[in-house]
Amino acid sequence: MDMLILGAGNLGRAVAAARLERGDPAARLVGRPASASGRHDTSTLTAGNVDVGGAADVVVEASVAEAVAANLTAAIAAGTRRFVIATTGWERNRPWVEALLRDHGAAAVAAPNFSLGVVLFGRLVETAARLFGPLPDVDPYMVEWHRRTKIDRPSGTARELAQRLIAAHPRKRRLADPSASGPPAPDELELAVVRAGASPGMHLVGFDAPGETVELRITARDRSAYAAGILAAADWLWREPRPAGLHGFDLVVDELLLEAVA
Repeated sequence: MDMLILGAGNLGRAVAAARLERGDPAARLVGRPASASGRHDTSTLTAGNVDVGGAADVVVEASVAEAVAANLTAAIAAGTRRFVIATTGWERNRPWVEALLRDHGAAAVAAPNFSLGVVLFGRLVETAARLFGPLPDVDPYMVEWHRRTKIDRPSGTARELAQRLIAAHPRKRRLADPSASGPPAPDELELAVVRAGASPGMHLVGFDAPGETVELRITARDRSAYAAGILAAADWLWREPRPAGLHGFDLVVDELLLEAVA
């Protein structure tokens, strides 16, 4: 499988390193477009392996939110039909991206976080919300901490975890407005955001009662878990033809779990 990575930042480099560590051919890292238009030329997005030529088998999108639509358009024009979208903050373009993929018979796995642990953590959060939800004195809350330079706040992972909690909780319906004064409404979930230092990611979900607090926490030590999940998603796309459109990372995780117990 020949891989092209769009985005030469921390995540893109971590994916390239993880690919080499497992003995795969080197992935090609492509940074910002050199053209004045701000878009990649089609010739730039051909396969990195000169012996293969043509389109890359899989393109990993790990750049910035504003570039996702243009990058996918260019890569599809170059002939690629398998994508892993690991960038966050592009959700407003989701209908357009899904239509682009379907119109060209392309498939993509997209997620705000490609850590296997985060996906299973999300399922634990749903279970905890269902268990604690009926108790009126138990109030859920969330805290997320990322490096100072992370742009989106809350993070895509925090939003995904919040959505899972709200969907499973009988009393919470929406996130509290961080700019509002006073306490949150009874149906609002409080989510605190910290941007400081160099943390690659910490997410905490708590359930507070008058006499005790229960907390679930997941902390990333580096980006290796994200890179491993991205490679697993690429393998999932490569293994067999997938329906055109966007696919969640949960499908990949479920297949990995089945393989682990087989």
